[in-house]
Amino acid sequence: MKLNFGTIISFSVLFLAVTIKTFSFPIMEQLQLNVFDSFQQAHPRKYTPQPVRIVDIDDESLMRIGQWPWPRSVMSELTTKLNNHEASAIVFDAVFAEPDRTSPDKIISLLPQEGGDEIRAMLKKLPDNDLLFAESLEPANTISAFMFSQNNNTTRPANKAGIAFAGEDPKIYLPSFKGAVTSLPILENAAKGNGSVNSISDRDGVIRKVPLFYTLYDKIYPSLAAEALRVAQGASSYLIKSTGASGEETFGETGGITTIKIGNIEIPTNKNGMLWMHYSENVHERYIPAWKILKEDFDEKYIKGNIVFIGTSAAGLRDLRSTPLDPASSGVEVHVQALEQILSGEFMSRPDWMTGAEIVLIIITGLLLIFVMSKLPLTLGVIFSLATAGGMVGISFWAFTSGYIIDPITPALATIIVYLSASVGKFLATEREKLRIRKAFSHYMSPVLVDELAKSPDKLQLGGEIKELTIMFCDIRNFTSISEKFSAHGLTHFINSFLTPMTDVVLRKKGTIDKYIGDCIMAFWNAPLDNAAHAADACSCALEMFDELKIFNQLQQEEAKKEKRVYAPVNIGIGINTGECCVGNMGSEQRFDYSVLGDDVNLTSRLEGQTKSYGVNIIIGPETQKLVPQFATLELDLIRVKGKNKPAKIFALLGNESLKKDKYFREISKYFRLMLKAYRKKKWREAKRNLAHCKRIQKSAKNLSLEGLLSLYGRRINNYIKYPPSKKWVGIYDADKK
Repeated sequence: MKLNFGTIISFSVLFLAVTIKTFSFPIMEQLQLNVFDSFQQAHPRKYTPQPVRIVDIDDESLMRIGQWPWPRSVMSELTTKLNNHEASAIVFDAVFAEPDRTSPDKIISLLPQEGGDEIRAMLKKLPDNDLLFAESLEPANTISAFMFSQNNNTTRPANKAGIAFAGEDPKIYLPSFKGAVTSLPILENAAKGNGSVNSISDRDGVIRKVPLFYTLYDKIYPSLAAEALRVAQGASSYLIKSTGASGEETFGETGGITTIKIGNIEIPTNKNGMLWMHYSENVHERYIPAWKILKEDFDEKYIKGNIVFIGTSAAGLRDLRSTPLDPASSGVEVHVQALEQILSGEFMSRPDWMTGAEIVLIIITGLLLIFVMSKLPLTLGVIFSLATAGGMVGISFWAFTSGYIIDPITPALATIIVYLSASVGKFLATEREKLRIRKAFSHYMSPVLVDELAKSPDKLQLGGEIKELTIMFCDIRNFTSISEKFSAHGLTHFINSFLTPMTDVVLRKKGTIDKYIGDCIMAFWNAPLDNAAHAADACSCALEMFDELKIFNQLQQEEAKKEKRVYAPVNIGIGINTGECCVGNMGSEQRFDYSVLGDDVNLTSRLEGQTKSYGVNIIIGPETQKLVPQFATLELDLIRVKGKNKPAKIFALLGNESLKKDKYFREISKYFRLMLKAYRKKKWREAKRNLAHCKRIQKSAKNLSLEGLLSLYGRRINNYIKYPPSKKWVGIYDADKK
């Protein structure tokens, strides 16, 4: 895996993801909580009956008994009834902070000063309602309530039990407050327990965790649910275990509370002593309307042995809380569901090592994704990253159903972001590669080929590759004499005017410009992109270059007339050959070009030079001729060019498919072939006779210009008649010029 720009971005994003996970940024915490809510909604806790009930001060109870708060005498009767029905604990989810306004002494104070003595005397004989309530609390397992606040005051709730701890001091981890509102001392003292009704919601107002303990300055106080569980078991104290209690170390956490023992029940918590809630749906089995308890015919089986919470579901009393399953759940149900979870043992656990494990997971997954993205195409990368992220969410949900809380958001988002960063890096690297390819090839390849090469840079093998190419050399004849007619500036304009249209033809025919050598153009086909028709395209290009040459000469004639100089038409010779060559970046470390090397390249250059000798415009090599049977070609000679030992058949390229079908071409091709056959067998008279036929046909053929070629063979035959070649001569012509 190369450490390129994209990889560096991916590693940076991975480091950022680990940092975010390590320092728990609020936005990530909220996303995690939202996923936790989704899991709860998809898989709520299955309700199983537990010995916990809610005596509900519902709307019907308010209608039957009266508005809240009820007289303490009614509360006393309710408490007595519940105690008689053998409730294991009676828990009040309400703070009785003020004396009962319906007590006899309060009513006396409201009577007029004059008169009413008899009523006063009668009321004075009645017991105080708060006293009655206290007297009903004392014999039963009752738990009074208080509420913490952040307002400073000196009020301290009564602590009914001892609190021991093992390990670190838990006070630094528990939710802390500055003041409290308590029930009346007479009620607090009469109750067996005393607990906080406070609930703590997350930033979005949803209650997902229930604290079991709180601190007020230097004291620890239990929650209402914790105190209910203690009193119901008859326990006298609590045990809070913190980090270090068993010599254990945390991994990924900074320490905190691990478990809380209440009587015989040990409860796993988060580091702040909170119980992760797994809510069940709201079921009517939990609730018993308060008015039914006061009826004489109430069946005690619904109360016996149960921890009974007295609270309200009436919307008008505004004791509503938001939970993942219900945005307006009754406050008392939160306490009850917490106690149900504890009694059923269905805890949601997030061990102290979980954060560290998630960090390791992020690192491993991120590194794997970075490696995979360097190997896979973007489409497969999308599938892999989405599958990985989806797998993390799936595993997290499966763990949730098994009672474990695993954060799927940070690893999943890290996976997606690492993928996106890797994709961006890969895209940028691809674009840079495309730009490099466009820059490197735009000057000597057609825009269509450059685009194709930029889209598929893997098709480009730089540094040298052996493959079959068709090479072309195009050169202006008699350029030296032409150049003498121009100034330096005029010659530059002339060359540019010539090379531009010729280059356009090459590029249009899918050729690659190798280089310009003065007035010469060197081009090749079948590299860097494969082209099965490379020989045909090169031959078509050569023929079209002569069409462009006519237009060029017309323009030159017009310019010469304007500039009042002698016009000399330009003629060109073209050599084309096909063979295996080495193609790639050639040159030095300081400078290199995409070029070709090979013996067939040299032969091509020699073929272009021979066009003048044979009086034809285009000469092609034997391999090229084999690949273009559709073109009109004529075998010229068996020649050994200068610098080579092996002879090669060379051919004139005369035209395209339409010329090949022309009757004059077919006839002249026939007689020229017969002439060569006789020529190579030293049958000079037969050769001259066939050559004469060619000359006769040539006079009638308007689209053939072979006078120079026919004259060349006429001179050769006459010379061999006068000076016969050696017996070893087999028709090979040794060229002494390039």
